[in-house]
Amino acid sequence: MTTSFDRARAYAAGTAPLPFPIPEQVTIQEVGPRDGFQLEPGVISTPDKIAIIDALSATGVPRVQVTSFVRPDAVPQLSDAAEVMAGYTPASGVEYSVLVPNLKGAERALETSADCWELMLSSTDAHSIANANRPTAEAFERLRPVIELGLAQGKHLVGGMATSLGCPFEGRTPFERVAWVVGLYAEAGVSHVTVADTAGLADPAHVYEISAKLRQEYPDLRFTLHLHNTRGLGIANALAGMAAGITDFDTSVGGLGGCPYAPGATGNIATEELVHLLDLLGVHTGVDLDALTTIARGPVATAVRHKLESSFEKADPSWVLHTPPQRQELAGA
Repeated sequence: MTTSFDRARAYAAGTAPLPFPIPEQVTIQEVGPRDGFQLEPGVISTPDKIAIIDALSATGVPRVQVTSFVRPDAVPQLSDAAEVMAGYTPASGVEYSVLVPNLKGAERALETSADCWELMLSSTDAHSIANANRPTAEAFERLRPVIELGLAQGKHLVGGMATSLGCPFEGRTPFERVAWVVGLYAEAGVSHVTVADTAGLADPAHVYEISAKLRQEYPDLRFTLHLHNTRGLGIANALAGMAAGITDFDTSVGGLGGCPYAPGATGNIATEELVHLLDLLGVHTGVDLDALTTIARGPVATAVRHKLESSFEKADPSWVLHTPPQRQELAGA
């Protein structure tokens, strides 16, 4: 059976190699059902969310972020977290994660089948106060019992780090600050952290620098890049991360997403756009691009009831060719 990856490689045959290293394989976590949906103004029904999660699980994506156990009044769109967790059908080989902001959320998550708990922390004090009403160090102390509970329960813990690549209140986040937050997680026993460009402020040079230094300073940790495409640099930033050795990325179907505490922030990099690029470069993701675009244009677009931010809203993969026009004979020529 010919896959979209095969078609991409045939289309790109003979392309010169990039002047910087790229990995042979990349792991993508689909965060659309949580980050993508959380700020949608129209209510997305629980059955629609479940159907989309099940469809995404069948595309070959290895990780899906399903929902968040935040206060229902804080994020009304995700107030059905327990129902969604009880309703989806786990697919073999797919890890399902939930966002766990505090101990109460962790206790709710324990009642579900979630494989992974993603923790929520801001790298800058200003964003932490906007998001958690307390500076970063104090917010982390409130996460310690969550970490202890998760480790005791054998959960895969991922330490989220918002505004690690730029803060809408403080500007560019220096490496020393990012490394300090990573160190907090590492000392508490968390070996996987997510470096997030929450407001889409990053540029490729900064992404490369932060990623390369973090991998050098913490060689035993696993790093995920969580990039937003607010200023159109998301895919370029992903390439910069790969050049620095990052092989884990969060993406959102349709390019949906945003942060309620980051003014002007728009969606994540679109899953279908990153998969399309990686297919062309010969980087394996295991994700079926054809299935992904069908889901984005169909059930996702129907559920959100507005145009998607992804370029695949109006464009096909670059290897899809169209019938050329026929020459017209002009009368009297």
